[in-house]
Amino acid sequence: MNNSASEFPERKIFGTDGIRGVTNTYPMTPEISLALGKALTKYLSGKTGGHVKILVGKDTRLSGYVFEQAIASGITSMGADVLLVGPLPTPAIAFLTSNMRATAGVVISASHNPYTDNGIKIFDSTGFKLPDRTEAEIENMVLGEKELSPPSLTGKAKRIEDAVGRYIVFLKNTFPDNLTLDGVKIVVDCANGAAYKVAPIIFEELGAEVITIGTDPNGTNINVNCGSLRPEILCEEVVRSGSDIGIALDGDADRVVFCDENGNEVDGDHVLAICSSEMLETGTLATDTVVATQMSNMALENYLSKKGLRLERTRVGDRYVVEAMRGLGANLGGEKSGHLLFLDHSTTGDGLLASLQILGIMKKKGKSLSELAGIIDLFPQILNSFEIKEKKPFEQIPGLVELVRESEKILGDKGRINLRYSGTELLARVMVEGEDETLINGIASRVSSVISENIGTGNL
Repeated sequence: MNNSASEFPERKIFGTDGIRGVTNTYPMTPEISLALGKALTKYLSGKTGGHVKILVGKDTRLSGYVFEQAIASGITSMGADVLLVGPLPTPAIAFLTSNMRATAGVVISASHNPYTDNGIKIFDSTGFKLPDRTEAEIENMVLGEKELSPPSLTGKAKRIEDAVGRYIVFLKNTFPDNLTLDGVKIVVDCANGAAYKVAPIIFEELGAEVITIGTDPNGTNINVNCGSLRPEILCEEVVRSGSDIGIALDGDADRVVFCDENGNEVDGDHVLAICSSEMLETGTLATDTVVATQMSNMALENYLSKKGLRLERTRVGDRYVVEAMRGLGANLGGEKSGHLLFLDHSTTGDGLLASLQILGIMKKKGKSLSELAGIIDLFPQILNSFEIKEKKPFEQIPGLVELVRESEKILGDKGRINLRYSGTELLARVMVEGEDETLINGIASRVSSVISENIGTGNL
């Protein structure tokens, strides 16, 4: 059973994936963004000893203008230069940071959250997210930062006009040279987010017929009735149009959910099974290991075990999957939710990159997505998410430990329970998995009720 106190130490600005919150509400304010730009520049200047150049991108939220300008002002006020690339997927910022030899990269996005939210994530010069200890150091500087550079040393900002083209070329180069997407019909849902421009171009240039959803952002419609949060809309369009595959991205396009030709959802666990099988066959799967989180289905673990492969589990969050992959020397990992990591190609989750890997396997093997996904049959899984008043350690909730232990005995080796708190919101999440759907529904309901009665808001 997870312990919220150890997973989420008290931090004032950074959470489990950068900074995130409601726009103009602490910590997502222009003032904090300005201070972050100053602190990040000072930190990098101290570490590198040279001139600092920071690349800044964003998604399509209206408030992106606020935070882009604020953080750029903070950076330039401390003598560093800013490269502005505008709306682009989070993984594009990671790629461009390394590709353009920037000292760091900043993404202004709240991913799948409503447009009223926003967030800030930071990549190092190699395109990897900053570790917790570095974020903590920068956070302390943000809260205490006051100084500016001398007037003669202020930096400058410029827009990079070919950023979109650079990213498109990079992604197309991850698709097999001897294959095209001729004859493939794709529905792609860009969630009115950061991939609205690049996603259709990539698939079309590789030869696919593309039907688009969510490619008309207006600053407030990001993730609204579209994208990976609403895959049923994608699935309906795939069936209606007779398409071969559906691809649903989230607001910053680092996550993807697929739909097969029959209108059935294909999640990250299916993708990990498909890609691990292909990479094992081609001899490209490093260390015979796949990394996933505690939320990945037991069926994936069983499938990999039968193949002689190991599933290494981490806490929830793609950054923790990446850290484990780097430590183990693994090159394939991801989350059930659709953050998929191919470290041979990219340093972070990339929904478009994952899509090209799946499409490449479909074309190479001449199989439909439903045929590929049929290699594993996922166990039923219930996930309850509900609002809470505080993130109290689960061990301190009366009766919860006993209930979980009793339930785990009933499930035996044919099921499991996972409890955790959201890293970005006041939410508790109860996951129960097993062969008997009626049984796991009952367990999930009882466990959720005990937590909600103690720290819930009444909105179970």
